[in-house]
Amino acid sequence: MPSQNEPTLPRALVTGASSGIGAATVRRLRAEGWQVLATARRADRLAALAAETGCATFPADLTDPDDVAALAAHVRSAGPLRALVNNAGGALGADPVATGEVAEWARMFEMNVLATLRLTQALLPHLRADGGGDVLTVTSTAAHDTYPGGAGYAAAKHAERMIPATLRLELVGQPVRVIEIAPGMVRTEEFSLNRLHGDAEAAERVYAGVAEPLVADDVADAIVWTLTRPAHVNIDQLVIRPRAQASNTVVAREG
Repeated sequence: MPSQNEPTLPRALVTGASSGIGAATVRRLRAEGWQVLATARRADRLAALAAETGCATFPADLTDPDDVAALAAHVRSAGPLRALVNNAGGALGADPVATGEVAEWARMFEMNVLATLRLTQALLPHLRADGGGDVLTVTSTAAHDTYPGGAGYAAAKHAERMIPATLRLELVGQPVRVIEIAPGMVRTEEFSLNRLHGDAEAAERVYAGVAEPLVADDVADAIVWTLTRPAHVNIDQLVIRPRAQASNTVVAREG
């Protein structure tokens, strides 16, 4: 515990921290001197991240209300929280609307919308205390437009985007900043692989010919930048794409 004369470091909770953007955000925040609690389902991945960065961890499945309640209680018991980074989520399938799996749509709503809602509701009173804090949600450019084969993911991300968009209106005048980060094409080790049910060749084709898609650290850099602006500055919404991507459907590919 810090002494009475030692300032308390800001503390963040980062969800989906076992890989990709979440893990990169933990690394960036730790490099900036933040205390970080990393959460995800895979305890072994979290343990490795803790050994690397010195972050604290709490394994949890955010689609399980009991896990969310336990995580929120743990956060509250450990002291003030400066930032909640809602990063957990994901896509399943790339089928047309006509043949899309209803169960996959439902799962995407659980992962992207209801998990974000549950944790935000659980921690909002804690964020309001001790001078305020930030609710940052990582959505996607799919939250702002769609593309063939993307209706399920786009629908879930459009719904998730309404959480920060509405919350910002509801909290105006209170000491809570509400931030949305909407990444475009980001090449991570798992996103497309999970979406395409483990088909490595299909996942590789997503990025074929794109000179420099974003990587997880690019998005983490943007996340940390928004969180470290002066307290009166709210970055409402930040869309971040690689230079090679003009929209969800217009991408420059070589070869």
